[in-house]
Amino acid sequence: MTTSAARPATGSHQTAPPSDAPASARRWWVLVIVGLAQLVVVLDGTIVNIALPQAQAELGLSDENRQWVVTAYALAFGALLLLGGRIADFWGRKRTFIVGMVGFGAASAFGGLVSTGELLVTARALQGVFAALLAPAALAVLTTTFSRGRERNTAFAVFGAISGAGAAVGLVLGGVLTEFVSWRWCLLVNVPIVIVAIVAAALVVRESKAEGDNRLDVVGTVVVALGLASLVYGFTQAEDGWGSPVVIGFISLGAGLLALFVLVQKRSDHPLLPLGVLTNRVRGGAFLVQLIVGSVMIGALLYLTFHLQIVLGFGPLEAGLATLPMTLVIMVMAPVLTKLLPVIGPRLLMIVGPIVAAAGLFWLSFITADGGYATHVLPPLIVMGVGLAGIFVPMQNLALAGVAPHEAGAASATSNAMMQIGGSIGLAVYTNLYASAVAGSTAGGLGALVDGYSAAFVAAAVAAFVAALISFFMIRGTKEELLPSGPVVHLG
Repeated sequence: MTTSAARPATGSHQTAPPSDAPASARRWWVLVIVGLAQLVVVLDGTIVNIALPQAQAELGLSDENRQWVVTAYALAFGALLLLGGRIADFWGRKRTFIVGMVGFGAASAFGGLVSTGELLVTARALQGVFAALLAPAALAVLTTTFSRGRERNTAFAVFGAISGAGAAVGLVLGGVLTEFVSWRWCLLVNVPIVIVAIVAAALVVRESKAEGDNRLDVVGTVVVALGLASLVYGFTQAEDGWGSPVVIGFISLGAGLLALFVLVQKRSDHPLLPLGVLTNRVRGGAFLVQLIVGSVMIGALLYLTFHLQIVLGFGPLEAGLATLPMTLVIMVMAPVLTKLLPVIGPRLLMIVGPIVAAAGLFWLSFITADGGYATHVLPPLIVMGVGLAGIFVPMQNLALAGVAPHEAGAASATSNAMMQIGGSIGLAVYTNLYASAVAGSTAGGLGALVDGYSAAFVAAAVAAFVAALISFFMIRGTKEELLPSGPVVHLG
């Protein structure tokens, strides 16, 4: 791996002059605003999980269509993130951030007022569309605001901790709202948060964008969106067997369209995703780890909430609070690991973190129908929190290491897309494994459900261990190369 100082952008890509950078105090307010936006986006990936049983009963959703309340958001979000990243680069990151926030708030209000299951799925998809504008713009603002050194490491560690804790916070908040108000407030709660973030962003965030050729890659956008949608849909239909023509057809179509997308990007003068963002070994490794972590955070946590409510008989609030220890462990460990990061480097954390998380997930698979929370759920949750903290602290920094300023939006979008697409595919795979395990179980009743949940947790544990292997082989370099304190470096 080699490093070299980044050259100023020239030609058609120019960034805002250094004088536009916020003052030191303003930078930390930018982190607060960006963190708030990320919390809302990540939180909405899981906040409806605990509300699903109530929403399903009230709106008449079938068990087969229930997962689409979660999948519609993640799929729309992931499929359009690359387009959102390029819009942020060329139209303006602050402007895109605010428009994304407005749309996200409106979609949330709509979702909280719907009268049918189909409209709820539609609202969740609309949330995903505007989150695809909001998330990459927020991360690009952070990337250009904190460009190097210790402050950058701290900012990305905080951002990573929010990303990790946000999913679990969503479960707790969803439980509180469902228990004491209504499942609808799991969506309506976004509205006041969005209003605060919009006002703060208007006052604090400075505009930045890549000047010059601002054409969007429409062909690339259509191809990648259809490819991702086909791939995820194929996985969701595998409940009746992986050999089904529908499953094989959609998964093959999705893979083919994604391969076509790569060819389109190679030949495009204004690519939606500059391939250099992906082909860098360190960033590529971090992106793959994000893909797997997304499947764990969105897929595995969903089945944990089902176990808590359906098998253990917890109410929505109790189930949300039952996941809180994992969140607290992440929050406690994050600042400790942030201080250790410059000492031990990110590579060790990216290897050990997934292994520890895998151990927690595998331990969780030993749940039983008559097992208690304190004995069968709490200990593995604590272990998972330690492992996930080790991943989240360095992951976002590595995913955006060495990115040129004019590609910050595209790289940020890819980073977010990996988490969401990983969640969509992971949820589909875990759902099929769950259904197969339930159908093949000899336990019957709650025991059959527990067998299904255990199968999902084992699959998530295997995925986390694969993430450790990816980090071992792909994230290479010295501490100085992986965490540069001087000018932004390009990792090769």
